[in-house]
Order: sequence, then C-alpha cells, then structure tokens
Amino acid sequence: MLLALCAPLCAQTKLARIEGKNFVAPDGTILHLKGISLGNWLVPEGYMFKFKIALAPREIYGAFDKLLGPERAAAFWRTYRDTYIGPDDISFIKSVGFNVVRIPLHYDLFMTETGDMTGEGWALLDRVLGWVQEAGLYAILDLHAAPGGQTGVNHDDGSGYPLMFYVPRDRELTIKFWRAMAEHYAGNPAILGYDVLNEPIAPHHDVATLNPRLEPFYRDVTAAIREVDPGRIVILAGGQWSSSFDMLGRPFAPNLAYTYHLFWGSTERDSIQRHLNFSNRYNVPLFLGETGELTDDWNEAFRKLHEANGIGWSFWTYKNLDTTSTVVSIPRPDGWDDIADFADGRRSDRPAPEVVDRAIAQYLDGIQFRHGVVRWSYLASLGLKATPPTMRAQR
Repeated sequence: MLLALCAPLCAQTKLARIEGKNFVAPDGTILHLKGISLGNWLVPEGYMFKFKIALAPREIYGAFDKLLGPERAAAFWRTYRDTYIGPDDISFIKSVGFNVVRIPLHYDLFMTETGDMTGEGWALLDRVLGWVQEAGLYAILDLHAAPGGQTGVNHDDGSGYPLMFYVPRDRELTIKFWRAMAEHYAGNPAILGYDVLNEPIAPHHDVATLNPRLEPFYRDVTAAIREVDPGRIVILAGGQWSSSFDMLGRPFAPNLAYTYHLFWGSTERDSIQRHLNFSNRYNVPLFLGETGELTDDWNEAFRKLHEANGIGWSFWTYKNLDTTSTVVSIPRPDGWDDIADFADGRRSDRPAPEVVDRAIAQYLDGIQFRHGVVRWSYLASLGLKATPPTMRAQR
C-alpha cells in the first residue's frame, strides 16, 4: 500500500524512491549507495582542527574570534566556507566512484533564532547541489545541528542537552527548518533524501523520557516535508547516536529509509544483526550513514560486510587535517600546534602575529583540493578507483 501511494509521485517528479529494502533510481535501477560525508564544511568540529577542548562550532568560532579578532575571523569563515568544498572536490568524488555525498548542515546558516529563513547557507548549498547534479551524483542533506541540539554532545552545537526534544519552540523551529528546506528543493533530482536528525539522543541522557518522543517528531517533520516535497525520501536515524531502532515501529509513511552509524565495531555480522532484524521485520532499507576513521584494513572488511548484506554506506569524512583515515588530507600548517594550544586555552599568550598569519594563510590554502593529499589506499579500502590519474595514464 505504501509503495503504491509513492510510485506515481516519484515517477512524476523524477526522484529516487524506496521499493522494499532498496533505494531505486528514477529509471528503476537499484542504487548501491557508496557515499562520503562532507564533514567540517558547514558544521565545524574541533577534532578536525586538531583542537581538544574547543570542540563545538560555537567554541571554535569563539577561539577564532579571540585569535584573529571578530572582523578577521568573519573574513576567515567566509573564505573557509567558500573554498573548503569546491567544484574540483565534487568532480574528484565522482571520478573515483562515489555516487552520493552526505552534507552535514547547521541550522543557523539557514535560519535566524527567530525562525526567519535567511543566511549564507542557502547560497552555498545551492551552489554545491549544482555541482553535484552536474557531476551525476546524489546528495543527502543531513541536519547535524538542530535548534537546541538533538544529541546532547558537542557536534550538535547545543548546550550539552538534547533540548530539541524538551523545548517546544526548538522542536517547532526544527520542523520549520525542514519544511523550508523541502520547499526550496522540492523536486530537485540531485537530492536523494533528507536525513532528518544526526545521531539523536545520546545514551547518557534520559532515554526513557526522550526515546518515546523520537518517532512522533519524525511523523510531524515528515508530514511537513511531504506537504511541499511529496515524493522525497526521508531518512530516519535511530536513537543513542544512531545505534538503535528499538524506539521505532513499522514505517508510518511511504518512502522512508533508516540510517545507523557505527565506528570501530566488529567486522562480523553480529555487529549489525540487530539492524538487519529491523529491516527484515518491516521490509525497509538500511543505510550506514557514518563509519570509518580507523585503518584501511578495517574499512575494507566493514564495507564488504555491508555490501554482502545489501546495505549502502557513507564513510566519514571526505577531508580532514593531517590524517591518513580520510579521502583528502589537509597539510598541517607551520605553527598549527601553537594555534591549537591557544584555541584550547592551554596557552594564554596569543601566538606571534607572523605565526598566526602564516598558519592561517597555509590552512586556507591547504583546504583547497589542489593542495590536499589524496589518500589512495583509503580509496582502495572502499573498493573505489585507487590509482592517481597520471599513473593510470602511464599503464
């Protein structure tokens, strides 16, 4: 019945859709999702700057205000967001064999605290979705930081509590965010689906109170999305950092998919059996929304486990500072340890102006694709093209 309701809408709007346990392209072919997340671009995370204390976006912004002064810091962030992900990045992602990018979003780039739908995020997202469509990729839009916070840890940029589930105003603003997003991108064929909440309800909060609130919220936000973008896939994350579907029941609407995150777990079937049970019980598709950040050998084994069970994936993350466990590594600038120590409060004296200027210039230069270091062994672990173009041409 749910599929019968969805199929005419999806066919009419040329959108990807859900059929049973599968993501299906508009032409009817099954989509085997191979994705990468564009982490740190629109939702900065402290560990990706090598910070250990300034972890939440607001703490990172505060550290750069203190380091550069508010005016220079604002200019830094404008350049950062304008260049961290560019057309070369999207073209490269396509060229090595990914077919989807997952884009974490912070609500405050798209709406004000009073709920006005304005901010620099709209133009940035419009632009990257244009590149995604031109490259022949799909995008998943992921709300990583909801009004009030949905997780209760640093990356949701909240107060340390998942206030979105406690405060009616934050809940309504989150629904308003998604309705505006869906209205703006209604019918856009480059978007695979809307990943409604990243890692809701951390396990150290009052899960007995909050878990029963997750599915009612999903019902309300899905209804708001479907009012303006009726054929779109909606992706629902489990609770406790997207690790459990225990609080979710049978699908309440057509075109729903379910996502979980799992880092550093067993590469045997036991690590995902509970998710497979959920999928089998309700005949719904699963999507591994985040994983990785370990070794190439682990990546390969975990990827193969999911592919053997028909589960698409998106690894975390595409670009990071001075690391082997990502697709592109940003070179560490000279003096960056001094920057990190100051940002974290481990040193009270501001680094010398010439150190700051050089480090910031090198960082903004290094985040551009042409200056990054591609980790080809990482790509090999994902079963993708893993030979530099010049070497392929010589063979």
